[in-house]
Amino acid sequence: MIINSITSLCPLDGRYYEKLNPLRNYLSEYGLIYFRLKVEIEWLIALAEHPQITEIESFSADAKQFLREILSQFNEGEAQEIKNIESITNHDVKAVEYYLKQKMQCQTECQATIEFVHFACTSEDINNLAYALMLKNACHDVILPQMFDTITQLKEMASKYANQPMLSRTHGQPASPTTVGKEFAVFAYRLFRQYTAIKQADYYGKLNGAVGNFNAHALVYPEINWLAISQNFVESLGLQWNPYTTQIESHDYMVEIFNHVQLYNQIVVDLARDVWSYISFGYFKQQLKSGEIGSSTMPHKVNPIDFENAEGNLGMANAVLQHLSKQLPTSRLQRDLVDSTTLRNISIGLGYGFLAYLSCSKGLAKLELNETVINNDLMQAHEILAEAIQTVMRRYGIEQPYEKLKQLTRGKAITSEILIDFIKNLELPERIKSQLVNLKPCDYIGLAAELADRVPIPH
Repeated sequence: MIINSITSLCPLDGRYYEKLNPLRNYLSEYGLIYFRLKVEIEWLIALAEHPQITEIESFSADAKQFLREILSQFNEGEAQEIKNIESITNHDVKAVEYYLKQKMQCQTECQATIEFVHFACTSEDINNLAYALMLKNACHDVILPQMFDTITQLKEMASKYANQPMLSRTHGQPASPTTVGKEFAVFAYRLFRQYTAIKQADYYGKLNGAVGNFNAHALVYPEINWLAISQNFVESLGLQWNPYTTQIESHDYMVEIFNHVQLYNQIVVDLARDVWSYISFGYFKQQLKSGEIGSSTMPHKVNPIDFENAEGNLGMANAVLQHLSKQLPTSRLQRDLVDSTTLRNISIGLGYGFLAYLSCSKGLAKLELNETVINNDLMQAHEILAEAIQTVMRRYGIEQPYEKLKQLTRGKAITSEILIDFIKNLELPERIKSQLVNLKPCDYIGLAAELADRVPIPH
């Protein structure tokens, strides 16, 4: 059977293949091989440049260019060559080593240093650095920009609708008014906090041998400061150095990142559900697209599918990320391969999340405010002014204000006339009575508009 979008078992590589293309150079098998090769090449160059390793000379500019061009010219065909070697070795990291050695045969300087490829390394020295680079580059180049696009959309909607009053609902019941913009501002602010934590996260790596003690390094070159070399090399890759590991880097930093991603995702689920509800209330219409069908039997329907897709895919994302967060920090003694199998699913967790961000952004872009429905809904809920009236009564010393408003409004349909009659019989200054008599639900929005306009998210 030929594997294509129809026969693929995973929708990320099937139905949603095109949408996930931005992540493929980072989180695919190709991406893992690419970053393994990068680590092997840079480690060899670092060894050659160290003055105390006299068995190999520093590479000339031409030799360095040759080595780095192996990486810059790397493509799917080259990756397949490595997979072909792996079919013989049955070892993925060793296949990268053998591939690099083959490439080096045609360059004189490099040929003389072939046996220093993968020097004193365990496979996990290469893997942990490759995965850190995969994750960091995927996050900073693809995932974080899409996260921020969603946040920017929400901030713009917060400003656009800052002054549009809207009936709130607590426990599903009418509550004190808000504005449409304020509600979008809440989500923008919540998401930005998690985005910032992900953006500022540190990515750790180690290069210290079979069980983290530099055993082979110290035996062969006892005079060299391997701690410094390891730290300098890891940091030269743009990663933080972890000096205390077993054979594996502990993956704790990954769990921290995944936990922030999970929370970001859950906030988007909350947003999707709220917007879904506002659409069902008629507060928003959705822009129509010619040819689209909402229901196979009900021609009138325009379903909020973008938000439903986002919610479903975020559930998948968080299920995988939760397992990663639970599994990755644990290892039997100095090493087992459970983490190796688990790590291959980072692409699944992050891929479903990225797909959901695209759906959410698409859905937000299709929303059209229905001011008539929002205003009518609000103006038919005069009972929500009970909070305002009883709070004014408290200020002016009227006894049992809450109880009196509860008796007047609870479970009843309240009109403006009922409230006006109640207000006129209160022992309040005439100025205050006039203020309350003229108060409308659409005016009772507190500082919502100001909050919506000032949500602190930079451009």
